[in-house]
Amino acid sequence: MDASARAVLAGFDAAFAAGQELPGEKADLRMFGRWAQLRLSLGMEGGHDYDERVLRVTRSVAEADIPWTAGDVNFLWSAAHSLMTWVHTNYPELYRIPLAAVRRIGYADRRRILEWTPGWFRRYHRPVWDALHHQLEDVLTEPAENGPAGVVRNVIWDCDGIALLLAEEYGPRLAAPEILPLLRHWNTARSSKPSGKWLKTARALLTSEAAGLVREILALVAAHREKRVDHRSDEGYEWTETVFLHERTAVPVRGMVWTCELIDEPWVTQLLGDLALTCGTGIGGSGANCRSEMLANAAVNVLARRGGLDTVASLARVQVKVRKKSVLANVARTLDAVAVQAELSREQLLDRTVPAFGLGPDGVREEKIGDCRVRLCADGPALRYVNAAGKTVKSVPQAIRQDPALAVLKTMLKELKQVLPAERFRLERALIEERTWRWRQVTEFFLDHPVTGLYARNLIWQALQGPAGLPVRTDLGWELTDPQGRRIQPDPDAPIRLWHPIRETAEDVRTWRDHLLEHGVRQPYKQAFREVYLLTPAEEQTRTYSNRFAGHALRYGQAKALLNQRGWTGLSIGHWDYECGGDQGEAVKELSGWRAHWGMHITGDAEADGWGTASFCASEQIHFYRDGQEAADRYDYAYREGVPLDEVPPLVLSEVLRDADLAVGVTSVGLDQQAAGGHEDYWRSYGFGELTETARTRRDALTRLLPRLRIADRAELTDRFLRVRGDRRTYKIHLGSGNILMEPNDAYLCIVPGRDRAAASVFLPFEEDGGMLSVILSKAFLLADDTAITDPSITRQLDT
Repeated sequence: MDASARAVLAGFDAAFAAGQELPGEKADLRMFGRWAQLRLSLGMEGGHDYDERVLRVTRSVAEADIPWTAGDVNFLWSAAHSLMTWVHTNYPELYRIPLAAVRRIGYADRRRILEWTPGWFRRYHRPVWDALHHQLEDVLTEPAENGPAGVVRNVIWDCDGIALLLAEEYGPRLAAPEILPLLRHWNTARSSKPSGKWLKTARALLTSEAAGLVREILALVAAHREKRVDHRSDEGYEWTETVFLHERTAVPVRGMVWTCELIDEPWVTQLLGDLALTCGTGIGGSGANCRSEMLANAAVNVLARRGGLDTVASLARVQVKVRKKSVLANVARTLDAVAVQAELSREQLLDRTVPAFGLGPDGVREEKIGDCRVRLCADGPALRYVNAAGKTVKSVPQAIRQDPALAVLKTMLKELKQVLPAERFRLERALIEERTWRWRQVTEFFLDHPVTGLYARNLIWQALQGPAGLPVRTDLGWELTDPQGRRIQPDPDAPIRLWHPIRETAEDVRTWRDHLLEHGVRQPYKQAFREVYLLTPAEEQTRTYSNRFAGHALRYGQAKALLNQRGWTGLSIGHWDYECGGDQGEAVKELSGWRAHWGMHITGDAEADGWGTASFCASEQIHFYRDGQEAADRYDYAYREGVPLDEVPPLVLSEVLRDADLAVGVTSVGLDQQAAGGHEDYWRSYGFGELTETARTRRDALTRLLPRLRIADRAELTDRFLRVRGDRRTYKIHLGSGNILMEPNDAYLCIVPGRDRAAASVFLPFEEDGGMLSVILSKAFLLADDTAITDPSITRQLDT
């Protein structure tokens, strides 16, 4: 309390000491009520018996018509809780005023203030619960006149958007006599797994109407996203909270998830996968934390108990997107269990269970709906429509918009959009893990598959210790064709793997890159144009660590999200707990029996970051350890030293350093249009300095692309820049950062990246992470025709 409030309380004390028990007519009754609650203190040692005068004041306040606010009520309950923990044992008197006051505010505020009180009493202060639980239950229970919404709120409360929706929109159905007992049963799902007794009760209460509600509500949760909620206290304090699901909502939702074990319908597996994906990913859909670890694991556990090959596709999607270790371990156990049942390895299981969605060999499924034809196409993916007149149209024909068959295809399209990135990720993981197959398995599970084949047919496959080629289908089956046009058809049992440039000569790599560009083959990820990171003399000198990507200033949140997507975990730093190292951390990646640790520490102003998560971090050394190697404290020298880099397999070293290069190349503050405060020197050195391996690969791609472009006569490559001659100035676009210098004085030109139609039409041989190659080409096309630029923010810079 501030000084004026304390002065008011002191006045009440003086009046009470003079024999006055009730306040004067002009007194603030709310402040008098607070004073009366505080007068119940018997000191730090507690006690039970009160002076009769104090009890008379307490009872008069409880019976008075006082306009309590939520802030007052919160204060009164907090004061009573404090005295109770100081062994004040006259609970009916101690909580008389708080119980009376809470009845004067709305039920939403009652639940917010008393949110944890019943459970806290039951678990830790049983005598208080025994004395007050009837009154607590009474003040928290809405009366019958509040209708079905009130009945639902009495069970699940209203702590988040989903709970509000269930009460207001689903209230009449959930409060129906045949459903309400099941809703209450769902609200008892408080353990990690359902018991046999719990499932038996759920089975007895389950109806077809209830199963339909489970489907609708879980679909709502799967589509739900977190919201930022602004709060303001009576005292004027403001704060913002990000809310996905409150625990009080998550518990009955978990009960619904458990109930899916009892529902034998085809929609269950897909829906549980959607739910696990939403709840298993972090705020914003990425990161190493979960929106709701409880619900993600519940969904995975039910999929595990259902078993069967049809669960694999859903679990594979979760495995691709989720980064929380506990959920990933749960998914891995489930996949292993299904694999054991099928007598396969987990990878072999995933190969065999990619859904085909009824697509034909060309990746198209066509359905006749009414007088129209609708095509589900993997290439896109998209739905394409042919109307009754046989004309292809962009939008859904009016005649079939409400047709249930169209809704089925739309659902399939949504599922296809989720499966495609999972398959791309799986194929890239197979490359870096050096998986091998028999040729007949490659053709059956990859090349002939209408979904996976969309990517696999544009990758280079290699016979073990033999020739490599792009797949080509002939009358005799699939063959591999090399850049010279030579074809081989491997023996069906021949071991095959994906081609990786680290195993090839520089000349072979150049040949493949030229071939892809010449024939317009776009690969789903960098394979022929993949960067290779070999051990450098500097790393031979440092011996047990790499400094190659140390000392970079990165945008922390963006870097963490990108590394999480690439399979790195464990990075969490912020302006908290400096004494215990909260400002330092490591990102960890496991690959082929090895662990890479990349150190990071905070850089930036703690006050500007609100003493929370860091805006910027600085990269440190990268160390390698064998799986199973004892990890001591990170400050222990023997632990930090790591394994000598020349003992790390070249492919593992290369792929780890590639991830680091990618993280720097996408999240470095050196890429910003202007230098961030405190990072000016770094911004200039990175933005215009020596090229990294990724930038050198970008340069190699441009070497092949430039002769094909209409601006070829105006562009040339130097060691670090794409030099573009305009009519007004000549420009140097840095191949690492995309930043621009203007000749002759190297003045900096700031251009916010945009989309250039000419640049967008240029064929690129890979889908590059970060899109910097596209940005550079877009700027080049713009500046080559600089007399056509009308944007004053650019022309002002050209004229200075």
